[in-house]
Amino acid sequence: MVLIGKTVVITGAANGIGKGLAKRFSEEGAHVVCADIDLAGAQAVAAQIGGDALSCDVSKESDIRNLIETVEDTIAPIDLFCANAGILTLGGFEVPDAEWDRIWQINVMSHVWTARHLVPRMVARGGGYLMITASAAGLLNQPGAAPYGVTKHAAVGFAEWVAMTYGDKGLRVSVLCPQAVRSEMIRGHEDSVAAIDGIIEPDEVAQACVEALADERFLILPHPQVLDYMRLKTEDYDRWLGGMMKLNQRFADSS
Repeated sequence: MVLIGKTVVITGAANGIGKGLAKRFSEEGAHVVCADIDLAGAQAVAAQIGGDALSCDVSKESDIRNLIETVEDTIAPIDLFCANAGILTLGGFEVPDAEWDRIWQINVMSHVWTARHLVPRMVARGGGYLMITASAAGLLNQPGAAPYGVTKHAAVGFAEWVAMTYGDKGLRVSVLCPQAVRSEMIRGHEDSVAAIDGIIEPDEVAQACVEALADERFLILPHPQVLDYMRLKTEDYDRWLGGMMKLNQRFADSS
């Protein structure tokens, strides 16, 4: 996908990765719609790039449906939807059900609802692009954060399913899987396992996305080391689990 002239929607656009994507995609010539539960933050980003801003709480299907309908009916057909909003929840099986439900709604169901209300529109007009922000945790897991690792695995799985089900109907799908990115999510966790290969800036993530979208690659890895870890995992799952146990012990306190 060449971004010039395209209409792009980005959720979680008020800060972090979403803000970095909005700025970089605008530089590439896209018209960006910044969506966030923090409307004032989204408006500030939109003002900087000459885009639009809309309120959206991705934990609610009605908000996602309204976002898609508003953009398609009043701005333009959506060429690229970046389902970027997400949250981090630390802990394991002791995390209360309400917190498991909340992270499931935001990190997984928001993607399901986006596809439910947007993919049929895209297919009907011959194609479109969906980019889901997951995490390296969705490929490798995350010591100290079961809800996060589990939901990000599910996000990757759903992206794969959409790609294999609608790829022959003109839909393109990418899944963004960085490790630590300088944002509110990493604040206070700079020494966590996610930062083992360094904390990169949102603009670095955005550049990786521009390059991957141009090639229409499914997997976007701003931290290239993740590919090596994936290969180790598939080559010897038991050995990989042993290594992850050591990582878990090493970072238990910081998590």
